[in-house]
Amino acid sequence: MGPDNPWLLAGMILAGGVVAKWWIVDYRSARAGSAQPRAFPGATPATGRMLLLAAGGALVLLAAETAGEHALGLTAQQSRMTVLFGLYTVVAAFLEELIFRGYFVLENRGRGPLIAGAVGASLAFALLHPFFWAWRDGTFRWQGGAKAWFSTAAIFSGSLWFYAVRFWPRNPTRSLLPCVAAHVVKNLGVFAIKYAQGFVSAWW
Repeated sequence: MGPDNPWLLAGMILAGGVVAKWWIVDYRSARAGSAQPRAFPGATPATGRMLLLAAGGALVLLAAETAGEHALGLTAQQSRMTVLFGLYTVVAAFLEELIFRGYFVLENRGRGPLIAGAVGASLAFALLHPFFWAWRDGTFRWQGGAKAWFSTAAIFSGSLWFYAVRFWPRNPTRSLLPCVAAHVVKNLGVFAIKYAQGFVSAWW
């Protein structure tokens, strides 16, 4: 069963929706002034201005990535995507933020460890995306080239931005909402660009 299997994607979307519902329960408790002692990380409010700033930064990064692909002649090497996979990327944005920007952080140890942890986790986050590797026909394969390097660097940069908006002084509650907003906008932007360029192949 490959990662583009529609049943697998539907199951992941459902599971992500359940986790998001639990997170929202903790968020509403925090917003009401009765935060739960074992709440999900970042289940706290954020200002609308912070959400716009986070999303705007993600769009700037996406614009730079798209322009870079065009300048380097990498546009035609984009992977194809289905509408169902596009929907999955929206749910995945929340789950990835919860895991990486929520749990994979070195808090309360000073600025240096926090930054080092963010850089290290961002590198792992980027390498987990299938640009340098692929799983085809039950076989794990390494792959390289300019597209792999460029796309991995773009994911790494995006991850650093997501960490930045989580721990920005303008986000004093360290809410995950700005991270999720930035990530969702980025993924929706990727889907829109792929659709415009003819890389959205089917509904599922």
